Amino acid sequence: MSSDTIVFFHAPNTRSSGTRILLEELGAPHELRAVNMKAGEQRKAAFLAVNPMGKVPAILHRGELVTEQVAIFLYLADLFPQAGLTPASDERLRGPYLRWMAYYGSSFEPAVVDRALKREPGPSSMVPYGDYDTMLKTLTDQLAKGPYLLGERMTAADVLWGTALAWTTMFKIVPELPVIMDYVKRLSARPSVGKVKALDNALAAEHDAAVKAAS
Repeated sequence: MSSDTIVFFHAPNTRSSGTRILLEELGAPHELRAVNMKAGEQRKAAFLAVNPMGKVPAILHRGELVTEQVAIFLYLADLFPQAGLTPASDERLRGPYLRWMAYYGSSFEPAVVDRALKREPGPSSMVPYGDYDTMLKTLTDQLAKGPYLLGERMTAADVLWGTALAWTTMFKIVPELPVIMDYVKRLSARPSVGKVKALDNALAAEHDAAVKAAS
């Protein structure tokens, strides 16, 4: 295997499904290495040697490891600029693009985790997202400018957010506001999403079967 091959560590129906969708959108050749989380493979030595956090997604490329969802999205979109999913460093939209990529990890994720766990956040001066309502309104105000986060141009940020909002609204962590659901519907209608959903369902069935066979 060439060091230039993108090796993608993935578990179906997890955060790494968004990375799988992005790889489809980019038309990026890659080698998929499935991690059977139902069998606990993420906690075994073989995978911990790749990512000590025991998390997916993770990629290996050119001998280097990239973890953390936002970092992977930025890396892959920049690696395939011809797909048009990332503004170039000298483009006007590069700053807003980076803003919404970072906002996902620094504000949205901590806020929805606190909300899902029914956990009281700390003092606003110590909470990365300030307060949940302001965090969400900042997002919905941006979505209202639509159809995508950066207006008329779809980017990798939309793949990230479209996937995240589909999950979080489905589990009622994020309210099903019209502006959010319209955005989710728009992104979910893309062929890449349907393709990955079918592939993930098949992979999940394989993992279930492997666990049952081993029991």
